[in-house]
Amino acid sequence: MAAFASLSHRQQGLLLTAGGALIMAPDALLIKVANLPDAEILMWRGFLSALGFFLIALMRHGNGIWGVYRRCGWTGIAVALLFSLTTCGFVLGNQYTKAGNVLMILAGAPLIAAALSWVILKERLPRRTWIAIWLCLAGIAMIALDDAGAGSWVGNAFALMAATTLAINFTLCRTRPGIDMSPMLVFNGIIVGSVAGLFWLAGGEPSLPETNQLAVVVLLCLIIVPCGVTLLQRGPLYLPAAEVGLLLLLEVVVGTLLAWWIISEQPAPMALVGGTLVLGTLTAKGLYERRLELRARAGAGPALRQPVERTDTV
Repeated sequence: MAAFASLSHRQQGLLLTAGGALIMAPDALLIKVANLPDAEILMWRGFLSALGFFLIALMRHGNGIWGVYRRCGWTGIAVALLFSLTTCGFVLGNQYTKAGNVLMILAGAPLIAAALSWVILKERLPRRTWIAIWLCLAGIAMIALDDAGAGSWVGNAFALMAATTLAINFTLCRTRPGIDMSPMLVFNGIIVGSVAGLFWLAGGEPSLPETNQLAVVVLLCLIIVPCGVTLLQRGPLYLPAAEVGLLLLLEVVVGTLLAWWIISEQPAPMALVGGTLVLGTLTAKGLYERRLELRARAGAGPALRQPVERTDTV
C-alpha cells in the first residue's frame, strides 16, 4: 500500500485501470465455457457479483460504508443503472454472436467516451490519445476481421449497448471528482440478478447448474467480476474517461488470446498483427507519457508537482 501511495496520481490510475482490465480478460471466455441460458447466467452474475462488490466495499470502508453510499447520491444510482445495461449487453452479446464481434464493438467505447467528455466535461484530449485510440481500433478490427460477418445483428446490437453505456458510465463518474462510485455496483448486481431471476423462474423448471458449470460461474461472478470491475470503476477518479476506455483494450486483446489458447483456435496472421498493434500502441503511449511526466516533475518544485500531474492527465 505504501508503494502504491508513493506513485503519482496518473500512475495510480494507470495501475488500477490496467489491473482491472487484465483481471477481466477471461470474462468473455468463461461466459462461453459456462454455457448457461441467458436468464440463468445473468441471474448468477447479478447476485454473486453483488455479494462480491459488497464484501470489497465492506473491507475497504468498514463502518463508514453507509456514508460512502450517501456521498454517491443520484449519480451513483445512475451509474448502477448504466452498468446494469452494460452487464446485460456484454453477456447477451456473447450469447448471440462470436466473442470477436463483441470485443471489436466494445473497443469503440474509448471513442464514445472521448466524444462525451469533450461535449459534456469540456475535456481536451492530447493528440497522442486520439492517435492511440484510432490505432487500437484498427488493431481490434484486424483481430475480429475473420468473424465480422459471422455474428447475428442481435448480438452486435447488445454489444453496442454495452459499449455505449460503459462510456456514459465513465463520463458520468468524471462529473463527481473525488467520489468513488465502485460501491454502487452492489445495486447493479441486485438489479440484474432480480430481473434475470424473474425470467429464469418463468422459463420452466429451474435447476442448479452442473458442478463444473457452477465452479466456473462462482469463479467468474464472485471473484473475477467484482475485483476487476471495482478497479475499472475507480479509473475515472484518476484518468479521463477516454483513457480509461483505451486501457480497456487490454481486456480485448488478452481476452482474445486466452480464448485462442483455451479453445485451441489457430489465430490468423492478420489477427496477430492487430494484437501486436494494440499492445505496441499502449506500451509506446505509456512510455512516452511516463517520460513527459518525469520531465515535468524534474522541472517543477515539490509544491507544484501534483497540479502538473493532474493537468497532464486531463
